[in-house]
Amino acid sequence: MPDVLRLISDRFVPTIIEALRQEYPNAPRHVMRSAADVATPRQLHPAFYGCFDWHSAVEMHWALAVLTRRYPDSAHAAPARAVLAEHLTAANLSTEADYLRDNPGYERPYGWGWALALAAELADWAATGDADAAAWSAALAPLAEVVEQGFVEWLPDPAYPDRTGMHSNSAFALARALPWARRGDGALLAAIERAARRWFLHDDDYSSAFEPGGSDFLSPTLTEMVLMRELLDDRRYGTWVDGFNGGILDDLAEPAEVTDDQDGQGAHLHGLNLYRVHAFRLLAERDAEPDRREAATDALTAHLVAATEALMAKGWMAEHWLAAYGVLAFG
Repeated sequence: MPDVLRLISDRFVPTIIEALRQEYPNAPRHVMRSAADVATPRQLHPAFYGCFDWHSAVEMHWALAVLTRRYPDSAHAAPARAVLAEHLTAANLSTEADYLRDNPGYERPYGWGWALALAAELADWAATGDADAAAWSAALAPLAEVVEQGFVEWLPDPAYPDRTGMHSNSAFALARALPWARRGDGALLAAIERAARRWFLHDDDYSSAFEPGGSDFLSPTLTEMVLMRELLDDRRYGTWVDGFNGGILDDLAEPAEVTDDQDGQGAHLHGLNLYRVHAFRLLAERDAEPDRREAATDALTAHLVAATEALMAKGWMAEHWLAAYGVLAFG
């Protein structure tokens, strides 16, 4: 079987590098408090100014770090390291951390989850002895600290999770934050576990019949299943998922149909097919029950062609972010 991630690296690292350095067009979502509070994306976010919006820049840095670490002999490894060194400086990331302190709730929870995923990837890479990764990890630490504290303070408050298939989805952000939470002092992990139990543990008869929505790039059903599979042991997960949706994913067996990937919302459905590959692959690998593993494997197989088509999508509305979901799907 071909190394799909290697193919993604060979094909998409130049696209990622170009996107990370492309400042415009841009949707900064910057709240201006006065006429003086005007700045360019790069002035506001010297590390994460590219890729149309902040969260896309963060997730594409994560994808670049994953691919560069995995394939150090790649022809694109040197330019990839160059852009990481250019963006992930202590000065740049101090500015990013200050921005999040001054704008509580900015990019919560989606961008927060990706920021901690990037922090975890760099920390793991640094642990291999790579000096550059160690420098980037140290530079990112203040930003990770702000995000971690933000999660710890915020998670006890919401009475309900967000179950949409877009950025505000609660389960996806927590799953992205988990690798970093498991490295820390336990406060973030405990906050995630408490929130997940409060929001999801008592869900039953959950219907995925109305998925997907026209702008979805996440599956509300699968994001919840992935998070709970990560948090519960085999026995408790088996009991939970059987009550949650019967454990069989018939409603999600067919890939999402993409009719206009030049439209930003339409292109989201490419991301959904890639996210489903990630989720089905994880569930097929980690579920202890054979019938559920088989159902996940069948659904995964059914989505592989659509995932390949997603990675071939052209135009800025696809290219500024979809490579990250390709890495998530096949990494």
